[in-house]
Amino acid sequence: TSPIAWLRTRFYYLLIRLYFDREFSIEEFTRGAKQAFSVVSKLLSQRKLDLLEELVSAEVLQVLKEKISLLPDSHRDALAADIDAIMYTTEGDIRIYYDDDGMKFVSILMCFWYLNGASLPDEVPGEAKVFQIVFGDENTKEKKHLLTANYEFQREFTEGAKPDWTITRIEHPRLLE
Repeated sequence: TSPIAWLRTRFYYLLIRLYFDREFSIEEFTRGAKQAFSVVSKLLSQRKLDLLEELVSAEVLQVLKEKISLLPDSHRDALAADIDAIMYTTEGDIRIYYDDDGMKFVSILMCFWYLNGASLPDEVPGEAKVFQIVFGDENTKEKKHLLTANYEFQREFTEGAKPDWTITRIEHPRLLE
């Protein structure tokens, strides 16, 4: 990331700690986000959408129900991310905002790069190249794809609100479109 983006995110972390949650730690948040991403992506892959109700907003869940039913099996399999297969994680955007009723919210967009062994074609919709990594020697080749996903986590910080983060956006580019 650029130095300006890095400074901007650190400034937002400071604001979150000063005004919303003195215990907030980006390291702890990132660990929880990785775990949530792994669980949610596996449930999506298995079409167990009813188990997502406590983790994902109702609006996102409705969109997912429509999209998942139309996916080919190979793309559905590629959604699953084992926590040990997550190669890199970074925050994309952080927003702090208030609605018209005075409710306070924080949103953090997390970007994940993960390896997946699903059988995908070399070219996926949108004509984007999927990176492939081959492990092993000539006799035991194992092909994995390096895929990306973006999940936005939102929490309400209004007094009396539950201290839970909810996923308000799920993007698996070229797979879940």
